[in-house]
Amino acid sequence: MSVPRQVLPRQSYLVTRRCTQRQFLLRPDPATNNAFIYCLAVAAQRYQVDVLLAVAESNHHHTVIFDRYGRCPAFIEYFHKLFARSQNALRGRWENLWAAEEPCVTRLVDCESVVDKLTYAAANPVKDLLVERVHQWPGVHGLANLISGRPLRARRPLHFFRSSGPMPESAVLTLAIPAELGESDQIIAEVTQRVRLVEDAMREYRNRTGKRVLGRRRVLEQSWKDAPTSIEPRRALRPRFAGRLAARITALLDYRRFLAAYRRAREIWLRGEPTKFPVGTYWLTTHASAAVDTP
Repeated sequence: MSVPRQVLPRQSYLVTRRCTQRQFLLRPDPATNNAFIYCLAVAAQRYQVDVLLAVAESNHHHTVIFDRYGRCPAFIEYFHKLFARSQNALRGRWENLWAAEEPCVTRLVDCESVVDKLTYAAANPVKDLLVERVHQWPGVHGLANLISGRPLRARRPLHFFRSSGPMPESAVLTLAIPAELGESDQIIAEVTQRVRLVEDAMREYRNRTGKRVLGRRRVLEQSWKDAPTSIEPRRALRPRFAGRLAARITALLDYRRFLAAYRRAREIWLRGEPTKFPVGTYWLTTHASAAVDTP
């Protein structure tokens, strides 16, 4: 049995998931970009999750969200399943789109970690030597929309959804910084500045090493059946929390207390005796009607 995840309302997360075998199944093209935005917007609206930024590279995506009501697991499951079916229909595939391992979901425990992960996600195509500047990435990249406040819009992908079906004809995704995280303009300005620093640092790195970016044109010319030739690190850490040391330690200690209380309550529950699970218990309260403590 996997270790239970503590799901609390009003939390920020970085969600990362890669494609099976590292294939370029998300290689940018109009249909893929539209379907990604559409499925993400529908899932965010369905589960009332705020999306701060989404960046889809050819074989993985990074999405930063604010989970206002503690529905992060349902949102992630719905989005990934919906988009996987749509993308498989587009590619003429039947096997799994995503890698078998579960998505990497990192809780961002302070505003500094939110800024860090927004910068990390936005600058990823530059750090991966795909393009020189983030605005050159031809796939889904929401930084310009986050800065301008202009929403991302998508039409219902007709390669998968019925024109007469229940899914909405169009979807709108507005990227914004929730008020709970601080002053929106300050956070966006900080992220913008840090992204420029990454772009400048990578330009210096390329000049020093002689390496070159792949470029927008060659990215678009790649076959979605291909995969990187580089060796991917295996068995790396999958952090549960990100933030400054003090905030991270506090979150880890709180999670240990949650696990201890959860295990005690589960033992009692399995004996058929009445008990209450700690705040943050998700699966048992959602699918098995288990009682939970009052926050």
